[in-house]
Amino acid sequence: MSAWHFIKHFPCTNLSRHILRVKPRRCFTSSTPPSSFSISASLSTSESFAAAPYLSVRIHCPKHIVDPFSEALLCFGASSVAVDEYDEEEEEEEEDVTSESSLASREICIESIFPVHEEVKMCISQAANSIGLKEIPKFNVELGDEQDWITKNQELFQPVEIAERLWIVPEWTSPPVAEAVNIILNPGLAFGTGEHPTTKLCLLLLQSLIKGGEAFLDYGTGSGILAIAALKFGAASSAGVDIDPLAIKSANHNAALNNIPLEKLELHLAPPSDNSSCGTEIPLPKEQFDVVIANILLNPVMELADHIISFAKPGATIGISGILSEQLPMVKERYSPFLEDISVATIGDWVCMSGTKKKS
Repeated sequence: MSAWHFIKHFPCTNLSRHILRVKPRRCFTSSTPPSSFSISASLSTSESFAAAPYLSVRIHCPKHIVDPFSEALLCFGASSVAVDEYDEEEEEEEEDVTSESSLASREICIESIFPVHEEVKMCISQAANSIGLKEIPKFNVELGDEQDWITKNQELFQPVEIAERLWIVPEWTSPPVAEAVNIILNPGLAFGTGEHPTTKLCLLLLQSLIKGGEAFLDYGTGSGILAIAALKFGAASSAGVDIDPLAIKSANHNAALNNIPLEKLELHLAPPSDNSSCGTEIPLPKEQFDVVIANILLNPVMELADHIISFAKPGATIGISGILSEQLPMVKERYSPFLEDISVATIGDWVCMSGTKKKS
């Protein structure tokens, strides 16, 4: 049985993923999520996010469980995770044949960020247990200064071309193509820079769906990238929902960077809760939106299907992302009672599933 089977048993703790993916190393969110360096950046120093300490945790684990273990860490308290990705060309030169057993035993270092208040050992233990590990991986903890993290991240996050004439541009750089649709972004402590495949897939879906005048909902808004993009594509209004106040702050900041009027972008902080009631208190009317996209963790995607669908008008398009191709069958089965004309887009191992909400 694949280790990903256990992911659906995680508690619903995060809608946003707290990850920024930049080259040259690979980031994972399970959620999210790889060769890039994953970062948890704060807003620029001119903004109200003050530099704060964090726990930098290096965890050693076998390569074959990196994906599920990275997602589990995010679900059980990590703010971000990153892992060094091997250079495949160099590996081919070094060894012509690599046995399956040696790949499974190869150890990789996951770099993770935790808030200073988290019990790191307990979080790692819970994450390990959730995917069936018999022993807690070795790890070490250091206290870091968030301002150092911010400075390093600003050097790494560069403009990203999503499609022709569609760019994601960091606040601290200039748009490479001035006449393109440029989404100015400072992720803050929230997932969503446009570089990760799940975000790219959602942006491309959104670009194809928005014809002008639509109402859009970004369920798990993170940096606000999708909600902002929808408005730039021509939507009449956008709404974003997240359980993380820092994500809402980040999204508000990014809306201002893009000169989005307050009346066009509505942001809601959803109270975190247990599995039985997760997400039930979001203050939005039902069946209001023409397009709904949820680019979040697998667990809430599965558990909150009814809730996510409830915000869409009959006939509206629903997009579900943040999932791997091997997870698609269970997600498709979960959403099939609500959706018709289901289609799937992929980038690498990542999937975005979309369909039309049934009218009866």
